[in-house]
Amino acid sequence: MKDQFGVLEDRIVYLKPIDKADLPEEIFEETGEIEQLWSVHNSEGEQLALVGDLAQAYDMAREFRYSPMTLH
Repeated sequence: MKDQFGVLEDRIVYLKPIDKADLPEEIFEETGEIEQLWSVHNSEGEQLALVGDLAQAYDMAREFRYSPMTLH
């Protein structure tokens, strides 16, 4: 997709599985019974969101007109 100046925009986000045990303590406590979360990153590696399941991560990315790709 091109922006208003005709420059091709980077509209890909990467979905990365995150184990609950790897989270900082303050976030760990907020996750309840969820054992695996998904981190959403832009192409520069910046974390944009942390969500509870893969389907939710895909839905969120598409809602904001991004193309989601999973990382393993």
